Amino acid sequence: MRRRRRPGEPFVCEQRGEVSLHFGMSALQSRMRRSDPARLLLDYTRALMSFVLVQPQPEHIVMIGLGGGSIAKYCYVHLPHSRFTAVEINPDVIAMRGQFAVPADDARFRVIEADGAQWVREHPQCCDALLLDGFDEGGLPDALSSQEFYDACASALRHGGVLASNLWAPVARRDAVIQRMRASFESGVAALSAEQGENTIALARRAPAWPGPALLHRRARELGPQHALDLEAAARKLELALQGAAFEPDPLPGAV
Repeated sequence: MRRRRRPGEPFVCEQRGEVSLHFGMSALQSRMRRSDPARLLLDYTRALMSFVLVQPQPEHIVMIGLGGGSIAKYCYVHLPHSRFTAVEINPDVIAMRGQFAVPADDARFRVIEADGAQWVREHPQCCDALLLDGFDEGGLPDALSSQEFYDACASALRHGGVLASNLWAPVARRDAVIQRMRASFESGVAALSAEQGENTIALARRAPAWPGPALLHRRARELGPQHALDLEAAARKLELALQGAAFEPDPLPGAV
């Protein structure tokens, strides 16, 4: 007899060579093409990777929420000089990592079963990029969207580090969350709409100012060969989102 699925228990669907992770039939969490596991199929995951224009050489990337590991696999392949730590609270999700070709733990990659909000509070100045993509069957959890949590996120970043958060929530809830981010980060928040769906990607920086438009576009050109992304388009969107923000002086030519 087939076991009855528990409420909120994740499950996997597969068709036409693609595998997807769900909490409910209308709540797609992740999608992977078996022939190309590190490819970012969902547009919001590509938008989330815009963080490399702000922090192109992160020594340590921390991600709250593993899901099907799309971002984790992409960073493992395309940012080979970075360490990556994924913090996932749901053991059922972690148990599915093999089905989604998530790499085994090694010297620069690991998956931790822990409460992401608590883990961030306990690890100040631990990373250069902090990525937030933690959801459950109810959407964005309160524990991962409170003022206390975003204050802890700011403390977890080293100077110049970047926060990149996937916000999938009703407009009023999304706007309230962005206001909390602004209260935690002196840089303010750059909000980017994903090309499809209702996701918003919010970026914030542990610094009073942002890289200027000229540097963002230069990085897009220089990083292009390393990434399977349209970084030029991402730089244009980020430039628009940063209108009115404070910018750092452009570094000398050749610096990233």
